[in-house]
Amino acid sequence: MKKTSGIALVIIGIVMIAYTGFNYVTTEKVVDLGPIEINKEKNHFVQWPPILGVVLIIGGVVLLVFDKKR
Repeated sequence: MKKTSGIALVIIGIVMIAYTGFNYVTTEKVVDLGPIEINKEKNHFVQWPPILGVVLIIGGVVLLVFDKKR
């Protein structure tokens, strides 16, 4: 169990270093006058620090090392 968790943490950490964020689009209704609608698309950017990926990689390696000792 620790081995698969460690490998998963290392992979997620590498992905988080490679991609430091993502964006998504939401649609808001601005005006609604009967048959006339005006919508606004709004971009949202989600970003995390690359150090978080490094911490996950270190945690995964620690799990892998302690799994090998047992």
